[in-house]
Amino acid sequence: MLRTSTAGSLPRMLTRLLALCALLLGLAAAPGSGTAQAASAFKVIAFYNGTYDAAHINFVQEANRWFPQAGAQYGFTYTATNNWDQLNTANLKNYQVVLFLDDAPHSAAQRSAFQQYVQGGGGWMGFHVSAFTTDPGSWSWYYNDFLGTGSFKSNTWGPTSVTLRTEDRTHPATSDLPATFTSSVSEWYSWTKDLRQNPNIDILASIDPSSFPVGTDPNQSWYSGYYPILWTNRAYRMLYANFGHNAMDYGTNTGLSSTFASDTQNRFVINGLRWLARVDTTTPPGGGTARTGAITGYGAKCVDVAAGSSANGTAVQLYDCNGTTAQQWTVGSDGSLKALGKCLDVTAAGTANGTKVQLYDCNGTAAQKWTASGGQLVNTGSGRCLDATGPSSANGTRLQIWDCTGGSNQKWTLPA
Repeated sequence: MLRTSTAGSLPRMLTRLLALCALLLGLAAAPGSGTAQAASAFKVIAFYNGTYDAAHINFVQEANRWFPQAGAQYGFTYTATNNWDQLNTANLKNYQVVLFLDDAPHSAAQRSAFQQYVQGGGGWMGFHVSAFTTDPGSWSWYYNDFLGTGSFKSNTWGPTSVTLRTEDRTHPATSDLPATFTSSVSEWYSWTKDLRQNPNIDILASIDPSSFPVGTDPNQSWYSGYYPILWTNRAYRMLYANFGHNAMDYGTNTGLSSTFASDTQNRFVINGLRWLARVDTTTPPGGGTARTGAITGYGAKCVDVAAGSSANGTAVQLYDCNGTTAQQWTVGSDGSLKALGKCLDVTAAGTANGTKVQLYDCNGTAAQKWTASGGQLVNTGSGRCLDATGPSSANGTRLQIWDCTGGSNQKWTLPA
């Protein structure tokens, strides 16, 4: 019952209610503090043609399925359109990032609006055929200055995956990528201009020589040479990715590969989008700076990578706290927990009770996303909690996922 007989009670109660409302509103508005806020963190618009080459069309269709799903997970909205007239100054003000999926603007008005957008600091990511031209003089600023490619020179055939070598691990788009990784399947382009000679171009990844020969047709394969695949132009907030051409059965118009099959490559796309949109990738949910340190749990033991190994599949266990790098975990802004350059991962993306956790290449999947709730760490993919098996606090006790019980073997203290 609300007592009102004392003269000061009601004003005090109203003051408390107002304070509570202000607190709740503040929490709702805090960066990363809730799904509603995360969904509107930044806006992406993708332009496509979607009418030529079945492999490009297949990529566009796949991209228009994948990006909305990624947006729901990483906090951006995605709009796709084949109406290039929406590439105008008034509309572009509504978006932080523009994507070109399979084409580039053709009209003078569209080109002018786009150039003003990126020169004003807007973010752009282009894929594969968005850089294709045999006449770079038709839009010299875009092909020669912005992309730095000049004209199309050659391509590989048929589409294959390659080993990519990460050349710049200081750029936010590639900072957490391994030294080499396997790409998705694509047809690959080369250019008349050598990007290494352009002082504005920062090559982020190129084809590793171990990939040669690249292609399946001996007459359209690369046997040696230097081929950049991912790069940025330092004068703009832009990224170009040479992939975006799926393998196809042209007779049945069936896609035979996925551009989004490489988890590491996908990580470049997500990291890149966040950088383009000026999202601070070092800030964890709730604000503050990224936190690194020990995660302590059952029996005051630490979450530990067995034998300090960074190999994929290495067991994650409880062990006496010792301050080694095998027990130093970084709480990521994307919900990841990283040690030794890799992520805490649910084996085979399992969801069943008793599925063990491991160390694995960070790939942005729900199997590697964790939410702190009531002292527990809840895995996004399974909805189950990080759990010390047994329960036991003995050195070497494996960690697993299990129904959240609130037990002491599911209580964890993250780095401060």
